[in-house]
Amino acid sequence: MNGIRKFLAHAVRLEAESARRFDELAEHMATHGNVEVEAVFRQFADFSRLHLEDAMARAGFRHVRDLPRDGYEWPHGEPPEAAPWWGVDGLMDVEGALKLALESEQGGLDFYRSVAAASADPLVKAMAAEFAAEEAEHVATLHEMLARNE
Repeated sequence: MNGIRKFLAHAVRLEAESARRFDELAEHMATHGNVEVEAVFRQFADFSRLHLEDAMARAGFRHVRDLPRDGYEWPHGEPPEAAPWWGVDGLMDVEGALKLALESEQGGLDFYRSVAAASADPLVKAMAAEFAAEEAEHVATLHEMLARNE
């Protein structure tokens, strides 16, 4: 990915989709009365919204807009932080929710690292590395939360 606008379009979409998916998961848990797991998903939706705000702020004066559906370069066809629905049910426990969030955050981390490693654009490399560092903090936090939950 060798253009800052394209990178920022990816970052904005990735974080927006992550927040949307975690909100959906939280609503699903609320429907089933699983308040503890709902809280975990809401927390990670909020983290994603913070990253979204950051990506939009970094775009600054640049005109960043959605790319055509086939214009995104996702590793598996969808934004890597969009938490999967498989294994999610109303009886999910906090550990399961944390593991799902970890998978999501690790996907974002891997994506940003791969962009930083592959891009020839120094600005994209630097910004992707910064985003990766932020995702690495979330991954570390999730590992700590999982260790405390055991």
